[in-house]
Amino acid sequence: MSDPVWESRIPPSDVTPAKGGTWRMVRRGLPILILIALCMVLMFATRAVERVFKGARRPWSSVFPRFVSRTALRLMGLRLEVVGRPMRHHGAVVANHSTWLDIFVLNAVQRIFFVSKAEVAGWPGIGSMAKATGTVFINRDRKEAAVQKQMFEERLHMGHKLLFFPEGTSSDSLRVLPFKPTLFAAFFTPELRDEVYIQPVTATYVAPDGEEPRFYGWWGDMDFGPSLVKVLKAPRQGHVRVTFHAPIAVADVADRKEMARRCEQAVRGGLPDIPTAYLDA
Repeated sequence: MSDPVWESRIPPSDVTPAKGGTWRMVRRGLPILILIALCMVLMFATRAVERVFKGARRPWSSVFPRFVSRTALRLMGLRLEVVGRPMRHHGAVVANHSTWLDIFVLNAVQRIFFVSKAEVAGWPGIGSMAKATGTVFINRDRKEAAVQKQMFEERLHMGHKLLFFPEGTSSDSLRVLPFKPTLFAAFFTPELRDEVYIQPVTATYVAPDGEEPRFYGWWGDMDFGPSLVKVLKAPRQGHVRVTFHAPIAVADVADRKEMARRCEQAVRGGLPDIPTAYLDA
């Protein structure tokens, strides 16, 4: 079952591409497409070698998503600012989910492996890339908690740092939706509880000058294509700030609900106040 999408009572503003926007889109988008294609080939070749010497571990091929993401952001013109630093502990990272750009932004700042809902695996293009980069696909169902725990345990013991979005859907980039505690349960099993940490991370998007604050948001029934075109055609880009908050030891937290609450508070604290005009939910 798919997660419900978040809706706003204030619809997004219509975007009229600026003159010359098509050439701008090609100038930004084509190099990114070529970069992704080349790195996918290199990554598959590297994975073939890794399987022989490292098994399921990905110590070498995992550098490609970060390189692609950092380069893609530069080619787009979206400035990246980092506050704090990634934790050195084993464990997971949780972040707010505002837009498809989150994949590039969060990959750009550290080596991570995303945890995604199962249906993403079947999406054209995006699903193939997600599989290639080692994404963990799960169903958000309490009945599958034991299977999820096993998958998380295997990946964490391989040194993989997992990232998931506890909101379960994306928003308009101005707010943090309630965190669902379901996925946190796997970290409270006896095999994991005493050895892992969870680090909250906030991604804050600042719109280009002259655009509404929700420019980068991706929510409701928005399609990926038009959103991608809008960003690539923009005459100017804004910037994004990634804030790493203090890691939370799972052993110091009572249960999954408290962990979800503490992480949600930390992530929400990294965002500025919502402009009054957009307080609709």
